Amino acid sequence: MYDALYARQSVDRSDSISIESQLEFCRFEARGHPCKEYVDRGYSGKNTHRPAFEDMLAEIRQEKIARVIVYKLDRISRSILDFANMMELFEKYGVEFVSSTERFDTSTPIGRAMLNICIVFAQLERETIQKRVADAYRSRSKRGFYMGGRVPYGFSRTETTLDGVRTSMYTPIPEEARQIRLIYSLYSHPENSLGDILRRFKEQDVRHLRGGLWSTARLSEILCNPVYVRADADVYDFFKSRGAVLIDPVSDFTGERACYLYRGPDSASRRQNDLNGREVVLAPHAGLVSSQDWLACRLRCLTNRQSVRTGKARNSWLSGKIKCGKCGHALTIVKSNTKWQRYFVCAAASASKKSACPGTGGTVYADLLERYISDRIEERLRGFPSLSPPKSPADTETNQNKIRLIQIEEEMADCFARTAGASPPLLAYINDRIEALDAERTRLQTEKVAPPPDTQSADISDRIAEPAEQWRKASFEEKRAVADILIRRVTIADNRIDIFWRI
Repeated sequence: MYDALYARQSVDRSDSISIESQLEFCRFEARGHPCKEYVDRGYSGKNTHRPAFEDMLAEIRQEKIARVIVYKLDRISRSILDFANMMELFEKYGVEFVSSTERFDTSTPIGRAMLNICIVFAQLERETIQKRVADAYRSRSKRGFYMGGRVPYGFSRTETTLDGVRTSMYTPIPEEARQIRLIYSLYSHPENSLGDILRRFKEQDVRHLRGGLWSTARLSEILCNPVYVRADADVYDFFKSRGAVLIDPVSDFTGERACYLYRGPDSASRRQNDLNGREVVLAPHAGLVSSQDWLACRLRCLTNRQSVRTGKARNSWLSGKIKCGKCGHALTIVKSNTKWQRYFVCAAASASKKSACPGTGGTVYADLLERYISDRIEERLRGFPSLSPPKSPADTETNQNKIRLIQIEEEMADCFARTAGASPPLLAYINDRIEALDAERTRLQTEKVAPPPDTQSADISDRIAEPAEQWRKASFEEKRAVADILIRRVTIADNRIDIFWRI
């Protein structure tokens, strides 16, 4: 039998002890006994899934090893559970454990107790390091620093300095950037599917310039990535309406810089279309495509996924727009065999009988609600001579108006939140402030603010020369697209319907 000398190093750094130095300590402790060295380079101590360590355990089970010698306890493991299992295996085969820099006598109760105390602190150190690294990552990501990973198609990485810190940023590659713009331009028109784009690329010999092959998955990944968009107020509103966390204020969304999208601490889902809890940060580089084209493509990808997976888009042209005025959750369609067949119900109230949401206060018949909203839309459309989207990106003044409208809504929401428990003087001040904000919002809404782009809005608006008259003849998809252009959301509570218009 022989001694096993085990050494591990996760990262080769100047401030960490090298593998050779660890083995030197272990050889001294072996005192000339026959020994065999087991080395794991580049492996963390968070678990025991390491090739050399597993080889050592296998030879322990074969009763070839009498003693295991390490430089320090945490070279074996930083996990209490893994260390306890290892010590149980050592005791079973009569293997002695020795740390060359920490003196433990595992044959006595006090020695084993001290060993367990040390491994507790080793695990605490590992978890502290993990949290420190995670906090540093989040802090740097919020400042727009380059956080590594694959460089997106259309860009190269160049060195730069942000806030006095050396980092990297993306720089467009002209040939690849032209392909990116072409993809967005094609897919922003509803008649072009991803398959159509692939066929066109094949016919015109548009090759992937990095040696890969074009596929619908690659195209979809590009179309959903905010690293390409020139982010303005419409992009800010898109992310906020879907539960994303906007790190930068809306005033910084000037239509120039692109965005980074990260998983936030409250983001539970890994699905690309689930933006709830995701963190959006303005990037230092300029975007490649306009917000109109990016939003049209992004919303179209989102609608396609919902239509295939959940069928929500087929249930009502108002799906996704109706919210519970009590809890803010979406109202979903429920079908029945009764006279009215379809109902809107609060998702939170119906999911659990113990939900705190009391619901909307009454039955919401889908047909009646659609008829009511349709009438309101028709009234709204009578004020428009046409419904043509802008032919060029929104100018600075238009975007500033949109930014101010979002700021007003955020400030009004904050005022409403402060009314609970407010004293009479404070309540009077809040009321005056809300009235002033509402008056400013009404004034801005009457000015020329271009509607945000959306799925199928371009070709639909071209066909609707007289919006109010043509609205009654609109198809299901046309109604859904026009509703997305005009309506931000509809809330229902206590038999009251509130429509929040985009324009």
